[in-house]
Amino acid sequence: MGMQIEDYGFLSDTETAALVSRDGSIDWLCMPRFDSGACFARLLGTEENGCWQICPKGKVMRTSRRYRGDTLILETEFETAQGRVRLTDCMPLRDEFPDIVRKVEGLSGKVEMTTRVVLRFDYGRLVPWVRRVDGGITAMAGPDAIILRSDVELRGQDLSTVGDFSIEAGESKAFVLTWYPSHKPPPDAENSEESLRRTDEYWTKWSAETRPPGEWREAVVRSLLVLKGLTYAPTGGIVAAATTSLPEQIGGERNWDYRFCWLRDATFTLYALLGAGYKQDAEAWRNWLLRAVAGSPSQMQTLYGVGGERPCLEYELPYLAGYEASKPVRVGNAASLQFQLDVYGEVIDVMHQTRKLGLEVDCAAWQLERCLVKFVAEHWQEPDMGIWEVRGPARHFTHSKMLAWVAMDRAVKACEKFGLEGHAPEWRAVRDRIHAEVCARGYNQKRGAFVQSLDSDKLDASLLMIPLVGFLPPSDPRVRSTIAAVEKNLMWNGFVLRYHTDTDVDGLPQGEGAFLPCSFWLADCMNLTGRYDEARELFEHLISLRNDLGLLSEEYDPRARRLTGNFPQAFSHVALVNSAANLSKHHGPAAQRANGAEGATAK
Repeated sequence: MGMQIEDYGFLSDTETAALVSRDGSIDWLCMPRFDSGACFARLLGTEENGCWQICPKGKVMRTSRRYRGDTLILETEFETAQGRVRLTDCMPLRDEFPDIVRKVEGLSGKVEMTTRVVLRFDYGRLVPWVRRVDGGITAMAGPDAIILRSDVELRGQDLSTVGDFSIEAGESKAFVLTWYPSHKPPPDAENSEESLRRTDEYWTKWSAETRPPGEWREAVVRSLLVLKGLTYAPTGGIVAAATTSLPEQIGGERNWDYRFCWLRDATFTLYALLGAGYKQDAEAWRNWLLRAVAGSPSQMQTLYGVGGERPCLEYELPYLAGYEASKPVRVGNAASLQFQLDVYGEVIDVMHQTRKLGLEVDCAAWQLERCLVKFVAEHWQEPDMGIWEVRGPARHFTHSKMLAWVAMDRAVKACEKFGLEGHAPEWRAVRDRIHAEVCARGYNQKRGAFVQSLDSDKLDASLLMIPLVGFLPPSDPRVRSTIAAVEKNLMWNGFVLRYHTDTDVDGLPQGEGAFLPCSFWLADCMNLTGRYDEARELFEHLISLRNDLGLLSEEYDPRARRLTGNFPQAFSHVALVNSAANLSKHHGPAAQRANGAEGATAK
């Protein structure tokens, strides 16, 4: 049996990422960008689709691993009958081309080691042309080339590159893999020790700038490091996850490519980064947004490439077996072509938060907001595909209408509280019409809850956001009864489901894990409604699901007791950070996007 999702560690140079398994194998690596083709794709196939393992030759008695301090430098220790070794992995922030540095150190005794490199470009499909060079090998196919420099002698074997070596206490061996365009000469060799030092210094300095709550400092800082690691530094774009096609249900079809910048996910990430004091990262994302969505608001996409590319066309890779036979494996995401009304509200809301938290008002950003607000005012009555990006028919999703209200509400406040020029009376009137519509048709009297779409009777966990965005105050009986209905009907072994997938809503086969952010939202709602002890208990249960490195995926399967979905997932770590801030305040969420003073009752 292969590795479970929680068996992986995460490396990043803030331009791409790698997943390293507990047994020292890099099973996922896309170069040069997050959304590039993978040269190691064992995660979604077999060894023959690409991997790079460094491990003891003999039986490993015990394995332990950790990140070095508050960094993304991964240290794995192997203990054998002959001694102990440490494998250190990192991706240095690049000067020009991406590198992976791997260092093996002897801690005790003398351990026989082995390394095997299977390079396969284009998602594990292309066997490259490999040749020896001084100090290592080069491999190239099409536009991609890699040079692997090693302190260990390497040799070819069965379309792979292998090497055997021994390591004694106090000794070390280094390996440096560098990607470069195949039409260029190989870059100069990197000094592995200097690369490790610079990487340690960068991450330590970055993480020291945060202001995490003391009680859950470790969980919050690790989550913030993940979010920074999912940021594409050249543009400021933030990807939703480092992977594609890790299944929401093992063996199922809900396998999507998350290596793109979702406006919704990125805005939630910005809340977390802003709340932690990272204004420079917030400014970088705001600039990315202005470039990405330039043009007509009607052409705004739900997601973009890390450079702002559109659209992100979806196709399948039938030659990959899929993670634990979960097919299909998809590249690209057809949701980029969907109309999702809620995204407009998310974007306008995060712009509002940047002003509240002291970012300088940007004239171009306000012009963009005005265009988006105008679009929402004209189109809020249209059906859309919703926050869950359904593949069934468009509907009048209640959450989408609520976020249209958020768009109009924050636009009004931009005029009232920040003196920005706009059509406040007109926007206020639209805001009130949306609010009345949602309350009249989005609340089902028989169920005693706000429901998934207007005039329906289906429940949806996205409606837990009602008090969090200030649509209604936490004291409103309709809010409390909606929370109760979610707890009664959408809880599965202590976790909140998004909705029941056995309905005809999303156009997909039923079955998935519990989407982790929904359970964090429930903890926030418990906290808001005075159930602090219950909120705390749920939150601590959720953070206990992190793997030994503090990482979360998109979902959790309570039956199998394992993480599912793409990994690591920005949305899950954002929800953790925000809930920790909320609970630390005790009296209500610090990261709440609209407290009672901004809710509908205070107009």
